[in-house]
Parts: sequence; C-alpha cells; structure tokens
Amino acid sequence: MKDIKANEYWIKLFEQVNAAVEDFVVLFEFFKEGDATEEETKEAYSSALAAIEEAEFKSTLNKPEDEMTAIVQINAGAGGTESQDWAEMLLRMYIMYGQKQGWTVTEVDYQAGDGAGIKTATIQFDGSFAYGFTKGESGVHRLVRISPFDSNARRHTSFASVYVYPLIDDSIEIEVNPADVEWAFFRSGGSGGQNVNKVETAVRIKHIPSGFIVECQQARTQGENRELAMKMLKSRLYEEEMRKRQELIDATNSKKKKIEWGSQIRSYVFHPYKMIKDHRTDYEVGNVQPVMDGELDGFVKAFLMMEKESS
Repeated sequence: MKDIKANEYWIKLFEQVNAAVEDFVVLFEFFKEGDATEEETKEAYSSALAAIEEAEFKSTLNKPEDEMTAIVQINAGAGGTESQDWAEMLLRMYIMYGQKQGWTVTEVDYQAGDGAGIKTATIQFDGSFAYGFTKGESGVHRLVRISPFDSNARRHTSFASVYVYPLIDDSIEIEVNPADVEWAFFRSGGSGGQNVNKVETAVRIKHIPSGFIVECQQARTQGENRELAMKMLKSRLYEEEMRKRQELIDATNSKKKKIEWGSQIRSYVFHPYKMIKDHRTDYEVGNVQPVMDGELDGFVKAFLMMEKESS
C-alpha cells in the first residue's frame, strides 16, 4: 500500500504536467488562428512552465527516507524567555506549514518555558514526502528583533535549534540493545492549560552509547508512549548513520555545503529592517510575516535544488 501510494503521487504529478502542457499547445494553435488572445496564451504558457518546474523540484525527493513521516524537534537556545518565545514562534511556523501541505500534524512532546514560550517541543508530520520537504530545516535559526520582554525596547538576538529526522517504518530494521537503554517515566503535561495526567504515562529514553534522549507524551497510555519513543529512538539512530555516510560523500566534494547540527542556517531579521535569509542557498525574502505563517515553499525549494545540483 505504501508503494502504491508513492506511485500514485508521481502519476498524479505527471498527469498535472501533461495536462498543463497540452492545454498550452492547444491554446497556442488557437492563438495562431486568431481564436485566442495573447494574454490567454501567455497565461497558459506560464501555467505549463510552473507545472514543469514544480515537477523538477519534486523529483529531487528520490531517496527512500524522503517518503517517510517527519519528526521535528525544536529547542530554545540560551537566553531564557527571549529564546523560549522564539522557539514557540518557530513551532507555530512549522505547524502552519504542515497544515498548508495537508499533512497530519501531531504534538509528540511539549515543555513550556519559564513564563513564556517553550523550552522544547516535538511534532510529527504524516503526509506525502514529509521528511523530504522538511529535512533542510535542521540547524540553528537566528532571530533579530526588538524584544517585547525588554522595557527599554532594545534589540535582541535569539537562537533556537531545529532537528528533523525521518520516522522509520517496518521496512528498516534497527537493532537496539536493551542494556544500552535507560527508561524514565513521568506525568504528562502540555500547553494551553491542558490537564496533567494523574499517572506516569509520559516516557523518556536515554540511549547510553549515543547520548540520544527521546521523550514522548503523545498517547494516553504508558505502553503506547513506550512503543512510539522506541520507534523515535531507532529513527534517530538511523538518521545518525545516514548523516555519517553523507559526511564521507561530502569529504570528496569540496563544493558541497554541509548541513550539520549546530550550524546557523537561517537568519530572521525583524529590526532594523525586515528580511529572512538562508545562509546556505542565499535565498531571501523581505516580507517576513507570510514566512512566519508557514509559507516556507521558497526556502524548501531552494535547499532541495541546491542539494540536487551539488550531488
């Protein structure tokens, strides 16, 4: 069923491109006969060109993990309330992006900040090529603005880190030695005044060899959270192995820009001017609000096309 769904995605994409090109060809013939206006013909041409470019962009999603569910973890950097507020702004941006893509967005973990914002949050995107579209968001995101928490209205710089990894399925086997895992259980909480559970259903796993820590409080029972947390841990280990392999490939190609955890990938400047710029692709926009409302397509496309050209 998974393979059928993926094939249907590509067939539908081809049919959309084919229909747009055929519409232009027919309209162009009408134009030559004087039965269609130049404006109509140019509009059909633009639509066909846009469909071809969209297909070219989506064809970059050709790795097995690109089709998988995405796990997006957001962590506030140093700076207390200011950074925690910025982390929550990023959480809102990604939730809105996922909703615009038509994906199912699920909150896996949420830890409120001290007074405002969040310390950390993890969300899950279920939908076509969710990981492929979001994998380029991993890294450090920098915000420059007049702080709403500063009574002197001074400019502040805040940082938050984003980590994206694919949620592996049963087709990929990852072995985890039970002796390498430490379990902890605690009561679930949440944002927006959610009720706190009276039993310890939330789960925290620490993988001792790698140092990875995964938390899950999505489900109502401890058993369900244990299962999902272990799946998330295996996904982290899988992504780490992919990253190491990619580093070996990158070492042979000095022109390729590395995408590593801890690298500053994007700056969001709200003051003294407005601009959002990706430092890997140099793609930038001056209208910041649509981006903060989930309009990330330009940044996503620029990253995937850069990755394709450098591979």
